[in-house]
Amino acid sequence: MKLTVFHDGQFWVGVVEEVVNGKLRAGRYLFGSEPKDQEVLEFVNTKLLEFMSGLSEHLSVEKRQPRKINPKRLARQAAREMKANGVSTYAQAALQLEYEKRKKEKQILSKARREELKEYKRELKRKKAKEKHRGR
Repeated sequence: MKLTVFHDGQFWVGVVEEVVNGKLRAGRYLFGSEPKDQEVLEFVNTKLLEFMSGLSEHLSVEKRQPRKINPKRLARQAAREMKANGVSTYAQAALQLEYEKRKKEKQILSKARREELKEYKRELKRKKAKEKHRGR
């Protein structure tokens, strides 16, 4: 599991990536103002598991064979990751899938509400029309 915290221009965002059995799940958590170390630690200790359980979209990633890495190369890779302020392309794809899924759910919900309101108004009109004819 990997947590990347960066500033996206307006807010501080944390992107959580988790690879399980060759499937990547990624989620975007909004911190708001610059989080202190204590806030990040609190998020990791208390809210992270609940946050990750809410994600359902997976993206398949190929597993590499683990090889022994030269310590100097490992240090360079760590420095490069510390300098990079973005997220992996796999994580971006997983975030996009999650976003599209939530958008589709929201569209379905709003359409149902709209139809419900339409039906309610139609019933109200029918009731009014009946009341008008009843008094004659």
